Amino acid sequence: MPLSMASVGEQFLVKKVSGKEDVRRFLEKLGFVPGAEVSLVSEICGNVIVQIKDSRVAISKEMAQKIIV
Repeated sequence: MPLSMASVGEQFLVKKVSGKEDVRRFLEKLGFVPGAEVSLVSEICGNVIVQIKDSRVAISKEMAQKIIV
């Protein structure tokens, strides 16, 4: 399922990152690579704040839909 549909407080493993090459590369630099642990911290109007590695990252709803967990 896309990260945008995940529930707040749950932990997931990234399975796949889809989208255009530049979008995938951007998300990889943030740490969204297959096998990475991600937890959803909060969600406002579809935009999400996620905990990945040792940092929190805010991403748009469109970006979150490209991350399959």
